[in-house]
Amino acid sequence: MVSLGTPLSPSATRVMLLGSGELAKEVLIALQRLGVETIAVDRYDHAPGHQVAHHARTITMSDPEQLRALVEAERPDVVVPEIEAIATPTLVELEAAGQRVVPTARAARLTMDREGIRRLAAETLGLPTSPYRFCDSLEELRAGAEAVGFPCVVKPVMSSSGKGQSTVRTAEDVETAWGYAMAGSRVAGTRVIVEGFVDFDYEITLLTVRSRRGEETVTSFCAPIGHRQESGDYVESWQPQPMSEVALRRAQDIAAAVTGDLGGHGLFGVELFVRGDDVWFSEVSPRPHDTGMVTMATQWQDEFELHARALLGLPVDTSLRNPGASAVVYGGVEATGIAFDGVDEALALPGVQLRLFGKPESFTRRRMGVALARGENPDAARATAREAASRVRPRA
Repeated sequence: MVSLGTPLSPSATRVMLLGSGELAKEVLIALQRLGVETIAVDRYDHAPGHQVAHHARTITMSDPEQLRALVEAERPDVVVPEIEAIATPTLVELEAAGQRVVPTARAARLTMDREGIRRLAAETLGLPTSPYRFCDSLEELRAGAEAVGFPCVVKPVMSSSGKGQSTVRTAEDVETAWGYAMAGSRVAGTRVIVEGFVDFDYEITLLTVRSRRGEETVTSFCAPIGHRQESGDYVESWQPQPMSEVALRRAQDIAAAVTGDLGGHGLFGVELFVRGDDVWFSEVSPRPHDTGMVTMATQWQDEFELHARALLGLPVDTSLRNPGASAVVYGGVEATGIAFDGVDEALALPGVQLRLFGKPESFTRRRMGVALARGENPDAARATAREAASRVRPRA
């Protein structure tokens, strides 16, 4: 039996989110609908999650001492890492001392580092992946690129949202890719991964939920989400992505293997490449995924409610309600406290919703919102979502 308390009272169930961007904001709202007292933590003031949580805290989450002091002072029932740039060894220590971390501190540690999760998938679990090498210097990268073949992709081992990622088409491009990776890394260091290209037809995110059913842990899957990326960052997604029954079964088997090894309860975003009936593992995030924002328009329980329910030990329902799509609204300008024109024009389109994230500072390619659309099929929904996003015009 699960019992939930009353916020801001001695009986409160208290959940702390480490990271308070647009995804965390939706998780916080989902938790609050279930009567949970929420603590939003980020590296800067007035982050999107700060604006809706019961308590807002600003620290450097990669600083072990600051992170430990905050968790010990707040004493939450659950700590939920929502970004990669966290002192994960401290989370491991806190978990060993009795603090619950969702899904697990090990999952947060492994997935923060592309090396950890790639070696787990390819070398421990034996799952199909693209060819890869890890490199600690420009010279090692030159050799690694030759080994996996051109074209190839270079990424820092620690980064997010495509930062530091580039495609290398010839040997002459390697030095530029090295410098770009160093600039885009979330932490100081010189380690990168170079991956050979997989000749795929499309890529998907398979949202995978580990939840409780009585005393048993069960794994559930959402309908596959197709997405399009530019420079490693998603620009649109749609659900469901059509795929063969064989490919879907293989994708689910891969996702179950990875998430089962990481353990715990919650929602995971598993990224996969698909060609015909063949499937390759790419990456996994132990939390809601940016491409999964489409579920706010497509599922009875979106990815944020699924994560909230699973981490609280509650039943989940991953069923699809209708096809839909999402399209990113970029900042377009470098400014603080921007405004958005054309919101009424976007919402005049049938079946459209908007989420404007409330980020205090805009950059030209910063994700500031997302347009969501329902449709009779994914293609129709994609066209509507793109049109809605184009009607929203950020300005300084």
